[in-house]
Amino acid sequence: MNMQVFSGQVRGGTIVPDEGVELSEGSRVTVIAGEADAAFELTAESEAELAESIAEADRGDVVSADELLRRLSR
Repeated sequence: MNMQVFSGQVRGGTIVPDEGVELSEGSRVTVIAGEADAAFELTAESEAELAESIAEADRGDVVSADELLRRLSR
C-alpha cells in the first residue's frame, strides 16, 4: 500500500487537498479532522505505525467499543 499523509480543507462540503497533492480518481482516504489551524507532522516511524493500524482495520482486526471498555475496566 502506498500511503500519503497530507493536509487539506473542506470547501463546499468536499475535502480539497493542499496544492501539490496528487490523488487518483477513486482513491480511498482516511480523514482525521481537527481544528482549522491544527496541523501536525508524522515521523517516518509514526507514519509506518499509522499505516499498519489502518491495514489492521481494513482486515477487520479490530476491537469493538464494548470489548475495549470491558478491557479498560479490568
